Amino acid sequence: MKKITPFLWYDNQAEEAMNFYASIFKNSKILNVTPGPNGVASMVAFELEGQEFMAINAGPEYKFTEAISLYVDCKNQQEVDELWEKLSQGGEKGPCGWLKDKYGLSWQIIPSILGQLLGDSDPQKAKRTMDAMLQMGKLDIQALQKAHAGG
Repeated sequence: MKKITPFLWYDNQAEEAMNFYASIFKNSKILNVTPGPNGVASMVAFELEGQEFMAINAGPEYKFTEAISLYVDCKNQQEVDELWEKLSQGGEKGPCGWLKDKYGLSWQIIPSILGQLLGDSDPQKAKRTMDAMLQMGKLDIQALQKAHAGG
């Protein structure tokens, strides 16, 4: 186990959520399922793209909020499109590359190039990129680049 591992609290869907995430991310592993009462897992451990997670079924007392989100660095538009559609299925699509999955967990589906565009030394280019991003749900790399260039 890594020194720091995100630990997710679910009502009773920890194993279902783990399997959902593992079906979406190509580089994933189921590490452990701890049996609980009534045949429902009490805890699970899994890995997505090298990041370990643990999750527990602990009841409805706590819900996810946007105060914590999972940031996914996407190399190209195809990856943005695929993850955006799969993770938001049954959930909620939000602004600026944010979405909630069907379990209420927040994700940021962000193309790698966004940081470069927003960090441009020309403040006008960075501002145009930011203004374009603020108008988007799913981020569109080509549209961000066009805004950055002034078109």
